[in-house]
Amino acid sequence: MSKEDIGITVSKNKDFSEWYTQVVLKAKLADYAPVKGLIVLRPDGYSIWESLRSTFDRKFVSNGIRNGFLPILIPESLLGKEKKHFAGFNPEVFWVTHSGENEVGDRLALRPTSETLAYTLYSKWIQSWRDLPLKINFWNTALRAEIKGTKPFLRTSEFLWQEGHTVHASQEEAEKEVMKILEIYKNTVEEELGIPVTIGKKSEKEKFVGAVYTTTMESIMPDGKALQMGTSHFLGQNFSKPFEVKFADIDNVEHFAWQTSWGVSWRLIGAMIMTHGDDQGLVLPPKVAPIQVVIVPIYKNDEGKDKILSKVEEIRKNLELKEIRVHIDDRSELSPGYKFNDWELKGVPIRIEVGPKDIEKQSIVIAKRYNREKSSLSFTEIGKISTILDEIQESMLKTAREQAKANTKNITEYTEFKSKIEEGGFFCAPWCGKLECEEKIKEETGADIRVIPFGSENTNKKCMYCHEQSISIPIFAKGY
Repeated sequence: MSKEDIGITVSKNKDFSEWYTQVVLKAKLADYAPVKGLIVLRPDGYSIWESLRSTFDRKFVSNGIRNGFLPILIPESLLGKEKKHFAGFNPEVFWVTHSGENEVGDRLALRPTSETLAYTLYSKWIQSWRDLPLKINFWNTALRAEIKGTKPFLRTSEFLWQEGHTVHASQEEAEKEVMKILEIYKNTVEEELGIPVTIGKKSEKEKFVGAVYTTTMESIMPDGKALQMGTSHFLGQNFSKPFEVKFADIDNVEHFAWQTSWGVSWRLIGAMIMTHGDDQGLVLPPKVAPIQVVIVPIYKNDEGKDKILSKVEEIRKNLELKEIRVHIDDRSELSPGYKFNDWELKGVPIRIEVGPKDIEKQSIVIAKRYNREKSSLSFTEIGKISTILDEIQESMLKTAREQAKANTKNITEYTEFKSKIEEGGFFCAPWCGKLECEEKIKEETGADIRVIPFGSENTNKKCMYCHEQSISIPIFAKGY
């Protein structure tokens, strides 16, 4: 028996990091590549990414956004056009210096992000107000030499993501786009992955370099660490001016355009694993599960085998007519118990068991993965499985909301904050808005301002660090 056939050997509560890695590998979502810091997506892992991509694409199209493709190599001379923006990526950039035995001359960066490349092209494509708004999304990979410890889906040197880049004639239109995208992100993550998020702005210290401001969605993981789930940036004219992204208005007067950029990555898959998984392995929300229902036929010594398999095939066809993703586990060399454990490890939302007694009773046994409840369903009620899948999806989000609420604390005193920050969680605490206080808190506790939630403005309290008047109540936490 290979190592990947063995179940999860550590508890989620006792060794979260090792538990997470085992789930990724043993549920066969991904594996390590031969190059340090890189991972390989296996079919189930890629299927989840494809599901998210499909949902995002559908929503992007309804918002007038189209997909494009950008090459992975960016000349160093081009990156120099926006030095302040690119300086933040310098320690992480992979460089191509040779083609065969020959030096390439102008070094080529393996794309850490695409603003400089996209906007050089946008300056060619946009001439007048008739060319606006320009809204393009790129599904691609980004490469950043990960300095911190790597972890599948969360921190890798190459990762799958989408990055959108839009250009607008007015500041108002661009800022509306920023919020539209943030709402698309929030709704998709909550509805498809069952993960609650908090949306708001990043502080000046934490915003995307080159942005006027950054909006973000943040989640708290079961181990008490925060995870940035996606960002949407208002770039203003910070890139349109150096890259000359200009347009002539209806009176033929030239103006610099207003821009946005935004993205999410396969980090969302990592968040899903951490949020819903348990000591038996992966727990998949039905909407993104590659297999939503697995059917396990049970028989001994071929007794009643044909009748059972015939019924199983009938059930499969009925479910597929309802567009449910179904798999029949007819591996004859494995016991039913082994199969049960295997599919629990892989997180399939519903398991159906059909044996001789079930045929006699004209019913099936249904096992729900997320809470491990078992129940019976008559052959005539098979159609209810669609409703059960929807109920599981809703219940998983509800449970995750409860977990997040329990992991969120209101706090006003810095001494209390310091004593509790090691326990993990979201800490809602008053802040004066000063960079000095933010930096001191980070230096002394390791906690960042993860998000300043919309509507969190507050001038009735005192900053927990300096005791001056607060301007808001942001969320502080240690993060991935």
